Order: sequence, then structure tokens, then C-alpha cells
Amino acid sequence: MDVETRDRSVRIRALNDAFRQTFQGGRVMMTSGVADLPDEVKAAVLQLVASFNQFTEDNDPHGEHDFGSFVLADQKLFWKIDYYDERCEFGSEDPSDPKCTTRVLTVMSADEY
Repeated sequence: MDVETRDRSVRIRALNDAFRQTFQGGRVMMTSGVADLPDEVKAAVLQLVASFNQFTEDNDPHGEHDFGSFVLADQKLFWKIDYYDERCEFGSEDPSDPKCTTRVLTVMSADEY
């Protein structure tokens, strides 16, 4: 990996971590399977997303901290951060630039993937 690519990944990772840990700076979405869970379970799900730190070479090959999975109450859940333009019409031209990127974090159960 060249220096420019590595630096870009570091910037993306920092932006993703800040968004995921605070839910500020983007949009948070839930699939219907997650949205239908009881409020206290949804709160636990969001807490697990915010505190997720089990990134490995296997689940984070680009080092951008844009995906995770965990089990809660015998249910496997995924979260994923996608990068869109400011209007969420197209993909972002540069996910390392928060001025032209809207981050969208989606939480889903594994069976909805």
C-alpha cells in the first residue's frame, strides 16, 4: 500500500470511528428487522455498534472501520458504513473528505443481508 492510499485510509477510519461512536456527522438507518426489536434491545444494539473495536485483517482489510458484526440475544447483527454524496443520490467521490461525503450507517440482522 502506498503512502497516499494509507493516509487516505487513516482519514476515512478516523471519520468512520467518530461517526460510529457518536452517531453525529451522518445518518443512521435500521432495517425493518432491527427497527421492530424492543426499544431496550435497539438501545443495546446501538451501544454495541458505538463501542465495536474487534477489527481484524479479515473483517477490515482496508483499515477503514466500515463494517462489523456481533451477536446479541442469539441474533447475529451487522453494521456497515456507506459513503454518498451530499444529497445521498450517488456514491461519494472522496470518502476521506467530509465536505463532499454523507456517511450512512446501516444496522441489520444477518438474515436480512
